[in-house]
Amino acid sequence: MNATVAERADEIKAVVCRVLEVDEDQVGPTDNFVDRLGADSMKLIELLANLEIEFDVEVDAAEFDRLVDLAGVYAVLSDALDRESAAP
Repeated sequence: MNATVAERADEIKAVVCRVLEVDEDQVGPTDNFVDRLGADSMKLIELLANLEIEFDVEVDAAEFDRLVDLAGVYAVLSDALDRESAAP
């Protein structure tokens, strides 16, 4: 996990919970947003947009399928931040 993501993990979880309209204690690292929390594709798009704004990164659309749980969100953000920092 990227250091920035690790430092801001609680904040990321709070964004996820706000967008999905669930309490933080309902979301564990592998709780599926769609199956367990009832999110639909529009909520996942909204989540992606919020994360991009919050972290000032662009997440590749191909990563959308990985945004199904908190662990996936951490991984996608880590990858995006690592790509941004490696860019010239």
